Amino acid sequence: MKLFECQHCGQTLYFENTECERCGSALGFLSDEMQLSALSPDRDVFRPLTDPQREMRYCANATHDACNWLVPADASQPFCTACRLNRTVPDLGNAGNVLLWRRIEMAKHRLVYGLLRLGLPVISKFDDRERGIAFDFLSGPGAPGAAENPVITGHNRGLITLDVAEADDALRARNRRDMAEPYRTLLGHFRHETGHYYWDRLVRDTVWHGSFREMFGDERRDYSEALSTYYANGAPADWQASYISAYATAHAWEDFAETWAHYLHIFATLETAGAFGLTICPQVREGEKTDFRGADPHDFDRLMAAWIPLTVAVNNLNQSMGQDDLYPFVLSPTMMGKLRFVYGLIFGASL
Repeated sequence: MKLFECQHCGQTLYFENTECERCGSALGFLSDEMQLSALSPDRDVFRPLTDPQREMRYCANATHDACNWLVPADASQPFCTACRLNRTVPDLGNAGNVLLWRRIEMAKHRLVYGLLRLGLPVISKFDDRERGIAFDFLSGPGAPGAAENPVITGHNRGLITLDVAEADDALRARNRRDMAEPYRTLLGHFRHETGHYYWDRLVRDTVWHGSFREMFGDERRDYSEALSTYYANGAPADWQASYISAYATAHAWEDFAETWAHYLHIFATLETAGAFGLTICPQVREGEKTDFRGADPHDFDRLMAAWIPLTVAVNNLNQSMGQDDLYPFVLSPTMMGKLRFVYGLIFGASL
């Protein structure tokens, strides 16, 4: 995630900001420019200081404090690029649901930002039913406006379903413990599930399909049976030699989705480190210095050369605070190959 600057006063801004703390200017995100802009009010519209000729208004979800993205003032639909992906949102007549949904939207907007930064297609099913993507944010039994059956987070032909309860920190921590997961976040869910979507877009029936099977396995293996076997027996004892997580061992599709998510983790975190001008120069290795502003996403080797020292540093910082590792994963040589495959898809595939 980049840092931004108020075009009115020069104050440093962050992605979710809606008002400059120094000058009070209203702020809005322009997804086509990938820029957070200070806004000049003009009647019932705003003019971004990045391009004063444009007339913009806030996405309709700004009324719920769930979005700070902008749409053209003359647009026929009220939602921004990110919010137009929503097919179902929870019952917003319930204050508890609103709080959880805001957390979900924060994570989803960061997801969409990252996809756009990588040049990936972000198309709503409202615009392309067959090739688009949509989100259903559903509540399980007992919640206001809830479904009758338990909500299963997952993906089906571009439709991604997320249990709203995952935005509850305590419940998510319990799920993480019960499922023996070292990492479980809303953003992680989004990145994983979009991995399934982009597999359909970038791998299925393309020149990449054969190489995918060689690296990840044959996705024609019965999926339901594979998951049942995984939940019954767990992962093989030596899974870390070839997989990023235990769950990735369940099926080739899950292996790819987990790898896809980690590539997005790496890209986003290194961009943030670079935006803050971070460098690492361990005192025990005088002269070895890593400057994260040089982590070029178009150069896989430089990207990974920067990622390893960053994870060592942040994991040690967490441990100094008595926290678990921020990145509790092992990148084996096999996993590096799988990450390189995802990198090749993103920067080499015809979208």
